[in-house]
Amino acid sequence: MNYGTIKYFDIANGTGIRTALFVSGCRVHCPLCFNQVTWDFNYGKEFTESVEEMIINSLDDQFVEGLSILGGEPFEPENQRRLVELLRKVRQKYHDKKNIWMYSGYLFDKDLKPESGRKHTEVTDEIFSMIDILVDGPFINEQKRLDLNFRGSSNQRIIDMKETLKQGKIVLSPLNN
Repeated sequence: MNYGTIKYFDIANGTGIRTALFVSGCRVHCPLCFNQVTWDFNYGKEFTESVEEMIINSLDDQFVEGLSILGGEPFEPENQRRLVELLRKVRQKYHDKKNIWMYSGYLFDKDLKPESGRKHTEVTDEIFSMIDILVDGPFINEQKRLDLNFRGSSNQRIIDMKETLKQGKIVLSPLNN
């Protein structure tokens, strides 16, 4: 897996101060995507164990609230298989002391969740179990709104994954308002 950039002390992609990892590779190709350069799976740098260690260690600061993973597209199958390893290590070290957000242009209930979903893999459910928030849905320029929390267009949802898994139905975060 490659990544385009890592932003330390990010405040745009989730609550509080965060570390944000922008993975490379995306097949969604939203028109007017803010990060088209990351569509190419070969863009950027290789995601090595030392890069992974830097990300994990960046969460040590108590003022860093958590980790955000976006792209590109984290839920492309080849990215999921590498990201699950990162998530396991973050949860092992921090348990629930740091929250994890993931962004996807795919829809949770159509593309990701059902075992027949086109982007569901053998590690998708494990990823869901380790993330706190999923922001799903493609960016749609005609639904762009600058007043939305943590997303670009009104079709995108901020899903509370802990409650969604617990209740067996999509539970939106209060951050959707």
